[in-house]
Amino acid sequence: MLTNKTIVLGITGGIAAYKAAELASKLVQAGAKVEVVMTEAAMKFITPLTLQTITGRTVVTDMFAPVSEYSLEHIALAEAAEVVVIAPASANTIAKLATGMADNMLTCLVLATKAPVIIAPAMNENMYQNPITQENLAKLKARGFTIVDPGYGRLASGKIGWGRLAEIENIIGTIRQVLGKKGDFAGRHIVVTAGGTQEPIDPVRHISNRSSGKMGYAVAEAARDRGATVTLIAAPTALPDPTGVEVVHVQTASQMKEAVAKAVVGADALIMAAAVADYQPKTMAKAKIKKDSPTLTLELVRTPDILTEVEGDFLKVGFAAESGDIIGNARQKLEKKQLDLIVANDITRADSGFGANTNKVTLIDRDGKIENLPLLSKREVADKILDKVIALVKKAGK
Repeated sequence: MLTNKTIVLGITGGIAAYKAAELASKLVQAGAKVEVVMTEAAMKFITPLTLQTITGRTVVTDMFAPVSEYSLEHIALAEAAEVVVIAPASANTIAKLATGMADNMLTCLVLATKAPVIIAPAMNENMYQNPITQENLAKLKARGFTIVDPGYGRLASGKIGWGRLAEIENIIGTIRQVLGKKGDFAGRHIVVTAGGTQEPIDPVRHISNRSSGKMGYAVAEAARDRGATVTLIAAPTALPDPTGVEVVHVQTASQMKEAVAKAVVGADALIMAAAVADYQPKTMAKAKIKKDSPTLTLELVRTPDILTEVEGDFLKVGFAAESGDIIGNARQKLEKKQLDLIVANDITRADSGFGANTNKVTLIDRDGKIENLPLLSKREVADKILDKVIALVKKAGK
């Protein structure tokens, strides 16, 4: 997604300017070509040499200075940019852009570019909440700029409040989303489930499984990066909500079933990566069960079969986490649940399945075609799944 993309990173004055170095570093590590433009105020907080060392490219600080391999004219960088990101964006720069003022290299570049522009504000809480700043941000948003809202936390003043630069991963997630808007899933709505449901025994105990949610989250992020509108229905996990994705948090299988039924209306595909508990206690104890007896008997009943019971004109993708006869069990599940595609993996492998960052899976479609994938990162597996999904959606004439 970011490989060989030309990203112009604008840095303005503010204590959060030091975080731009981490942002630039992670973008470079992802394969992007990062061109840095710094305002005069930004250089009071971080040196151009730092950014030049990280990016391996000349940092632009002057209107008419050479711009990497581009021409001497500042307009050349504006034309080369595939996305412009201003992080941090000061209240002063936001005001200039909102009023169309161009008095430095960065503001001139923004006015000259046709690339999408992402603004990540960072400032004192009072400055951020000032009606003038809010009005300026609203103007920019109305003109098509993407705003990455600042976070809440400790500020340079020592106070706690709104105004911290958004987390670097949130900014990168927004960049991916913006660059992917014209991807092969543009205009598609994909519903993804993730995590392991928790079926309560009493107020403090539950039945669950070892699902980390990583696979489902990877699918949601990959679909977002390819232009899809994504709804992620997540059982409890330790993962942060993906940027640019609608996240619906649930706990139990019944809650997930209800959330899925609402989300799939008008959707193109449902990808059930969640590990839904097969059984739940017949009744939940209202108070914590005390350890008064050497044994405890629980009566369990089946949970809803979401994939079988959900209805609608959309593609259904299931997962089969198996410990034996992987292909046979996956095929049986594919037929029983009337799926279009199933993803089977061997959970006995330490490098695949629950908790791992990689997966070794086999894809089986409704026509019986089998594709054995090598061991891949879960993000790579997600893209392989989506390649099959978009092919099947188009084959169905949707």
